[in-house]
Amino acid sequence: MTFSPRFASRTRRALVAAAALATMAAAGTATAQTKTLYIGMNGGTMEKAYTQYVFPAFEKLHGVKVVVVPGTSSDILAKAQANKDKPQMHVMFLDDGIMVRAMGMGLCEKQKPNQNLNDLYPAARFKDDLASGVSLGMTGIAYNTKMFAEKGWAAPTSWMDFADPKYKGKVVFQSMPSSSFGLHGFLMFNRIQGGNDKNVEPGFTNWAKTIGPNVLEYIPSSAKISEMVQTGEAAIFPLTPTSVAALKAKGIPVEYAQPKEGSVVLMTGQCVIAKNSEPELAQKLAEFLLSPLAQANVLQFGAQIPTNPKAPAVGEGAAQVAQISQWMKNAVTLDWDSVNANRPAWNARWNKTIER
Repeated sequence: MTFSPRFASRTRRALVAAAALATMAAAGTATAQTKTLYIGMNGGTMEKAYTQYVFPAFEKLHGVKVVVVPGTSSDILAKAQANKDKPQMHVMFLDDGIMVRAMGMGLCEKQKPNQNLNDLYPAARFKDDLASGVSLGMTGIAYNTKMFAEKGWAAPTSWMDFADPKYKGKVVFQSMPSSSFGLHGFLMFNRIQGGNDKNVEPGFTNWAKTIGPNVLEYIPSSAKISEMVQTGEAAIFPLTPTSVAALKAKGIPVEYAQPKEGSVVLMTGQCVIAKNSEPELAQKLAEFLLSPLAQANVLQFGAQIPTNPKAPAVGEGAAQVAQISQWMKNAVTLDWDSVNANRPAWNARWNKTIER
């Protein structure tokens, strides 16, 4: 299955034309005064897809400018928390676990009822509609196809493959305290060892005699993966299909493998930031980002899987959505209330016993 954000020019023209028609029809309602909305989100592929193929339609519709504040989920949350009394942003995108934390901190305001919100997959509606999912994904296993071919290795099939002695010195694992991928991989290993999202004792106890000896490096984020694959250092690592697609688009020899025990649901959520300076426009932006048109364009040009099932998917996009739907059948959703309550203690233990 080839995952690529680059699609046929015919499809590209059709979708851009659809966006143009929608905005032309609404052009008469645009206001004369230009206001600016700031939205925190990941940079790179996601930022490019939204700024080129989604925000322009909203800007023309409402006579506003949408500016991205790029950063990781942790960066964006820290900015929102630091300015909670006088927010500098209006909307923010966060990974699901971090979004639950933001909601608990009172940083998100309830999204107003609207049809796009009603149309979402049930799993994409956060508690009390304080946030909503804008893209759906999962953390599974990615591997270096060039190295696997040279070694004659079969594609990985299990989280326990990280403990296979043949990968000694070739496993790259994201650090649990700083990465959702690292946290997901550890918690799935912990489940296999007999633990759960409240009890991580089996995971910590058994790591040092299973996966630990194989790990070449614990990395703070996935930014180094590209380099480590190309230099032949990394054979296998936790990653999402979307991240794999972005690497493949750059010519990096990687592929995604769904673990038999299941992947971990990783949803990107959005929330309207409480006490922001443009509450009405911020609500309209959040509603627009859930629309079929917006989500279809982000699928086509950013490989982001829609949370609105009404989003049209064509060509490779349709195949991509079908594949993700198949993988979702055994995907695991974490108990984020327990994880967030215990994560500071887990992080300290990880730093002391695993990355010491």
